[in-house]
Amino acid sequence: MKSIYKTTISRHRPDRKVEVEDQLAVEEPMEIQLSYGPENDRTQQSISITMRTPGHDFELAVGFLYTEGILSKKEEVRHIRYAETWFGEISENTVLVELEPYVEVDLERLKRHFYTTSSCGVCGKASINAVHNLDLPKINSKQPIVAASVLVQLPDILRQSQQLFQDTGGIHAAGLFAPSGQLVFSREDVGRHNAVDKVVGTALQQGILPLEDSLILVSGRASFELIQKSLKAGIPMLAAVGAPSSLALQLAQTYGMTLVGFLKKEQFNVYCGEWRLST
Repeated sequence: MKSIYKTTISRHRPDRKVEVEDQLAVEEPMEIQLSYGPENDRTQQSISITMRTPGHDFELAVGFLYTEGILSKKEEVRHIRYAETWFGEISENTVLVELEPYVEVDLERLKRHFYTTSSCGVCGKASINAVHNLDLPKINSKQPIVAASVLVQLPDILRQSQQLFQDTGGIHAAGLFAPSGQLVFSREDVGRHNAVDKVVGTALQQGILPLEDSLILVSGRASFELIQKSLKAGIPMLAAVGAPSSLALQLAQTYGMTLVGFLKKEQFNVYCGEWRLST
């Protein structure tokens, strides 16, 4: 599937108007289906639909399942593929994750997902209480130590990896970094939370979770949900190009995460966990 949609637009400027070809980031729904249970009594169920940019769909699916507490390790996944429609055709907008028979599935955990979006209208206390049920690990270590001189270079490094952003100007990114500032890998999506799930899903498939000696940089603001997903992956530091929300800060403080906002060249704000930064 394509990640870019081409269209013709009318571009208006003070001295002229021209018809030009433009490129937009594709936004399409992706359904995640789960197959689980003993061999003689398998259940196949749709558990989530998210609006995403096609690309790294399998990583997005397993990343979502991991950050929502359904998966705990890559070995629990027997197979992952695009599902078939009623007519026997392959649907690239439906991902089927088949779990090993021994995996116990608690779908009640997925109800928490509806509490974490900024638009849900649920109070912060309910959101915090719901996310506690995910058994998020507290970040007890003061590692990694990241130099401020390294931190301010990360937005430019991430931007260089954002091919879809360069093509469309309308897509988010999440980048996983080593304390030295080396980019481990990055993922793009129209949804900030999807970009983080793609990063976590990639790490899960590579068998490198938890990410205890890493930091993650996200484009845009730092929301409550991005903090939750990063904590679930064991990431001790999250930096954002934009501002954090109050609930994001409370969650980061509760679990010992370092939270950085408004990260730009030569400047940033530290909201909590400053002990992981060196001058």
